[in-house]
Amino acid sequence: MRIARFSIDGNVAFGAVEGDKPDELVLDIIKGIPFTDFELSGTKVPLNKVRLLPPVLPNKVVAFGRNYAEHARELGNEVPDAPFAFFKPSTSVIGPGDEIQYPTFSNEVHHEAELAVVIGRMCREVPRERVKDVILGYTCANDITARDVQKREKQWARAKGFDGACPLGPWVETDVDPSDLTIQCTVNGQQRQLGRTSEMIHSIEDLIVNITEAMTLLPGDVILTGTPAGVGPLNVGDEVAVTIEGIGTLTNKVIKRG
Repeated sequence: MRIARFSIDGNVAFGAVEGDKPDELVLDIIKGIPFTDFELSGTKVPLNKVRLLPPVLPNKVVAFGRNYAEHARELGNEVPDAPFAFFKPSTSVIGPGDEIQYPTFSNEVHHEAELAVVIGRMCREVPRERVKDVILGYTCANDITARDVQKREKQWARAKGFDGACPLGPWVETDVDPSDLTIQCTVNGQQRQLGRTSEMIHSIEDLIVNITEAMTLLPGDVILTGTPAGVGPLNVGDEVAVTIEGIGTLTNKVIKRG
């Protein structure tokens, strides 16, 4: 099931996306929220009549860096022996079609296409064999990074946590095997990144076991699983799109801040 979060006539709701052709997609509005047992209302609205929002509003986004060997090497970094985590605040999250405002404190902003895992239930110290039980589904993410700031500052809070630095969407796909999916990033229609989730150094199971040893994850929290090689600069006016096989495409435009 594809679960979208959307607004229509000033109201926010979740809906199940139905259909195959982009211009014929409809939303069957969900009664309640998708983190508990829910029913479809049978009330349907065309997708092109609503505004898609970030598919979840996470309490926290836990991101894992250098989880693809070629990406680590392209930036001159060693491949980590263990998962390497950092955070992006909830205020960095934007949705499909939202604008990425180029931060005024950076001159080198990069795209990083990633598979995002959406947590479906409160969990802590999750054993490997139970990881699938705590996952609601998967979505596309773009770990927007102020690369010059990341290089200059020892902490990554500003480089990866500024407003708009975490586009998510277009929806959560609950029925896909994430082990070997194509990840692609284009800028103005030109391919920049192309990889597969099977190239991850540490699996999704590794990442969730690792982070839940330390902290509780809540429904709607998001795990970013790393980016393949090919990251590069974005400029004001660019349109950047992240496409993940079996999930969909997340598209955002870069604008001047303020």
